Amino acid sequence: MSTNLDKISLMFGNGAASYLSRLLGRGDKDTANKVASTALYSSVLVGAIIIILATIFLKPILTLLGATDTIMPYALTYARIYVISCIFNVFNVTMNNIVTSEGAAKTTMCALLLGAILNIALDPIFIYVFELGVAGAAVATAISQFVSTLVYLTYVLRKKSAFTFSAREFAPTKQMMAEILKIGVPTLTFQLLTSLSIAFINRAANGYGDSVIAGMGAVTRVTSMGTLVVFGFLKGFQPIAGFSYGAKKFDRLQEAIKTSILWSTIFCVIVGLLMAVFSTQIISQFTDGNAEMISVGQRSLIANGFSFMLFGFYTVYSSLFLALGKGTAGFILGACRQGICFVPVILILPVLWGLNGILYAQPIADVLSAVITVFMASHLHKELSAAKAKMISREQKNF
Repeated sequence: MSTNLDKISLMFGNGAASYLSRLLGRGDKDTANKVASTALYSSVLVGAIIIILATIFLKPILTLLGATDTIMPYALTYARIYVISCIFNVFNVTMNNIVTSEGAAKTTMCALLLGAILNIALDPIFIYVFELGVAGAAVATAISQFVSTLVYLTYVLRKKSAFTFSAREFAPTKQMMAEILKIGVPTLTFQLLTSLSIAFINRAANGYGDSVIAGMGAVTRVTSMGTLVVFGFLKGFQPIAGFSYGAKKFDRLQEAIKTSILWSTIFCVIVGLLMAVFSTQIISQFTDGNAEMISVGQRSLIANGFSFMLFGFYTVYSSLFLALGKGTAGFILGACRQGICFVPVILILPVLWGLNGILYAQPIADVLSAVITVFMASHLHKELSAAKAKMISREQKNF
């Protein structure tokens, strides 16, 4: 449930962040305040409704999630505290994206690190020193999330934020919600596709035994570590791109695009080569010597390593389209790797190619995603060049 709340918070937060960066670039502070307030209050309101419903139907939900009669008392003890505290995390995830949109990355990093470190430190104290058991773990998590919330509140109350968060600014008009959700919904979809793609791989590998499933799981975990680094890099790229586009600083935008593609690709090439060259050693870390798992994982990791070299390129453009407010294009590119390209491949290829179809499904989807990106990127650059020429022509006429 916590994961689902995070996804909803990301939908509002990331959707607002794209719009806010463009508004700041245009200098439209009044609308920016309304968007920031509307996104935050909407996220917290939706989160609160879900939390209330989850609290009311807590036992049936835990039963549905697999809690047995033996586990149920402990699960209820933990969940009653943890579920209520999730409202802090809803606030934190939404604010993380909004604050990032104004370039205050240090504040978001401080909130994340402080919460994580505090949680690690408080867990043994509440569980063992205070002898609270599972309730102690929940209390430690709740306190950690609340402290992260305090970091954001301090940032806002000290007037360091570019935005004013006020109930008077809450204005969920049709146009404003459309602007937020046209970027937020693709973000939510990407999160769902990640889970869906893993389910498709496991389903396809199910007939080949546990070793194949374990091998593919190891490959997924290894590649996901690389993707998270790229996503973190692009988290800083999006506000710059959105602000530059909103301010019509097209030269700065082009420079940001080139720099992002260059450095993300350099990283992906290095990581991809490491995956391919040391594939056996890497996969061996996930097993105590299962030869079949190592063989399957090694073959897949080599292919994924080479295709990962393309990841930075098409992910930069997926993030770019969303930063510029082009939700449909951003959705198409973002959904390619684990949706539009991947699903047909993982459904058809194993039938035609057996186990190899499973091992190479993701690399093939990566290559197809990169090809689609080339065409969409070409169209975007033509559009940006035309917008720049139009702006220069207008300035010359005014001069």
